[in-house]
Amino acid sequence: MTIPVPDDVQIVAFDLDDTLAASKSPVQPDMAQTLADLLAVRPVCIISGGRYQQFQSQVLENLPHGADLSKLHLMPTCGTRYLRHENGEWVEVYAHELEEADKTAAIESLERRAKELGLWESDEVCKGARIEDRGSQITFSALGQQAAVADKHAWDPEMTKRAALRDAVAADVPQLEVRSGGSTSIDITMKGIDKAFGMRALEEQTGIKKENMLFVGDRLQPGGNDYPVYEMGIACHAVEGPEETLVYVRELIEDLKQA
Repeated sequence: MTIPVPDDVQIVAFDLDDTLAASKSPVQPDMAQTLADLLAVRPVCIISGGRYQQFQSQVLENLPHGADLSKLHLMPTCGTRYLRHENGEWVEVYAHELEEADKTAAIESLERRAKELGLWESDEVCKGARIEDRGSQITFSALGQQAAVADKHAWDPEMTKRAALRDAVAADVPQLEVRSGGSTSIDITMKGIDKAFGMRALEEQTGIKKENMLFVGDRLQPGGNDYPVYEMGIACHAVEGPEETLVYVRELIEDLKQA
């Protein structure tokens, strides 16, 4: 899924897990330096289903000293939160929190439906929390948040398990948005919120039109959590992992320097 890069790219947006870094893992030093190099020529946005603390541990703590954070836009939980760097600190511009009753309903449905479908893995298999309350998002991770990357990728390569669980839970909580997230996850937010919502919010916050945006992600296929960005007509470049992202962004930087 690739839409041609616009002639005048004014901001580059990225998915995080399996695009900039392996799932729940820190960006590698060469990726961190490349992100800093990109920030020197264009603003950057990172939008992911993860919470802000993951952005900190995976990206912010690993960027080289001197990276221009004033040009970095953070959108945790698919854009239900938005942060930017002002006066030396990260400031939360907005947050769309879920109601407590909706959180309770979502958590109950996820556990019940996962057990009915045989997707509630044993405690011996799970590594870390299965269900996480991220404030503006409830996330189910079939193997736990801290499962090994290889195990996550092997769990549902055809996306059928996540699709079945998503459909079952969506029927229980029609007032909420239920979608497949990462390789083992289901994300639940307020209705109408996905990565397209986040990108539209980025457009409003920065004044940069979608025609001048570029998005890089690993799940741009129909049903993937990056696909809504493609559907809204933003130029997209599909990758299959951080290694491909690194090569592409290095080439992109050279192109942007010459633009």
